[in-house]
This record gives sequence, structure tokens and C-alpha cells, in this order.
Amino acid sequence: MEEDLDDVVPCTSLAVESILRVGTAGAIWGLCTGPYDARTQGLKGIARAYFVANSVRVFGTQCGLVAGVFSITHCGVKKYRRRNDWVNGLIGGAAAGAVVAARTRSWPQVIGMAGLVSVFCAAADYSRT
Repeated sequence: MEEDLDDVVPCTSLAVESILRVGTAGAIWGLCTGPYDARTQGLKGIARAYFVANSVRVFGTQCGLVAGVFSITHCGVKKYRRRNDWVNGLIGGAAAGAVVAARTRSWPQVIGMAGLVSVFCAAADYSRT
């Protein structure tokens, strides 16, 4: 009775759904860490409120972007290969890890983060199958 919805739902819908969910989680994380970071920097009043709002924006955007890249890559590779195995998670994780580290503009960090996220995603997919 239980059906895998990934085969029925378009990849773009899965990507939008993951962007909204994980982006919201990132915004909540920014809302939790923003006041602490503002206090440690000694900000008060409007400057503190602006810092917290900026923290919410940054964390929400970054988390949503990474989730969207992973979801669209994972789903696209799965549809292209017509297989649902750990390789899809490996490729999706590599793309998401590269997006995370791309801000640094350091190739060793991009390659390292892509490899790390890729291994974790492949392990998670392998444990499900």
C-alpha cells in the first residue's frame, strides 16, 4: 500500500518542498543563534534587531539553497539512471557539498566538503535500501 512518492511527484516539486522545509529550519536556527551572537558582539537596540534579522535571512537562504540543490540533483539523477540506490545520494551529496563550500572559493575546501557530504548521503541511502 505504501508507495514511493518520488516516482510520482516531479523533481521541481520535491525541490521546492525541501527548500521550504529546510529553509524554515535554517531561519529558526538563525533566530536562535542570532540574539546570542549579537549579545557577544555587544550590539543593542536597532543594530541588534538588524543583526538578528540578517542572521535569520542568511541561515534560511543557505539551508534552503543546499536542500534544493541536493533534492533536484538526487531526483534528477534517479530519473536519469532509472535506479534508486546509493549512487544517487552520492552524486546529490557531492553537488550539495560543493554548494556549501563554494563561498570559500578554495578548491581543497570545495572538494573536501563535497566528498564529506557525498559520503554521508550515500551512507544514508545505502542504509535505507
